[in-house]
Amino acid sequence: MSRLAVAYYRVSTKRQGRSGLGLEAQREAVERFARDQGYTLISEFTEVETGKGSDAMETRPQLAAAIRDAKLRGTKSEPCPVLVAKLDRLSRDVHFVSGLMRTHVRFVVTELGPDADPFMLHIYAAFAEKERNYISERTKNALAAAKARGIKLGNPNGAAHLKGLGNENAVDALKAGAQERAEGLSGIIASIRAEGITSANGIANALNTRHIATPRGGQWTARSVLNVLNRLSA
Repeated sequence: MSRLAVAYYRVSTKRQGRSGLGLEAQREAVERFARDQGYTLISEFTEVETGKGSDAMETRPQLAAAIRDAKLRGTKSEPCPVLVAKLDRLSRDVHFVSGLMRTHVRFVVTELGPDADPFMLHIYAAFAEKERNYISERTKNALAAAKARGIKLGNPNGAAHLKGLGNENAVDALKAGAQERAEGLSGIIASIRAEGITSANGIANALNTRHIATPRGGQWTARSVLNVLNRLSA
């Protein structure tokens, strides 16, 4: 007998991440897990939000809706879980994950498998939070070192400016970041194209309608869409 489950997806308005965090990849992972584990997905909720901070729940109405729906659909003998592709799509903040556990709704992270209980989610979240703090600290130190060498931070011609100073590593980092953001948008752009919207201007309007901001948090234009498409084709 098939069990009921709710799907929850989240994409970031500032940074989509690699394709593993893309909307289409999340949906594919959750649907595949549901089939393999004998779940029937009765509803799905998609959030477009940054998710930063332990109070991020206040800015996640779709997550709150997914929790309410799971409670309504489940029973004591057969609870209805919320399926999520990756732990990052919930949070890398231990306090936030603890708050989710207090809702008494079971969250199943498909990449961790069906046997990952709430205790294991806390452990994984703790590791992820520690890694995030390390990355943040290394970034701050690198920026401080660059500033001390006389590199002007925030230069509008950042990559060219850094290359002129001989800082090839910084140039590579900028290019890699731009490529990473482009790859994260590939799934959403593909779904827009599948709807018959193929022009750069049309894709820009579709992204804005879906409240998906550019990597810098602004509105999409045909030019910014073309920049992404050029990176993907390259």
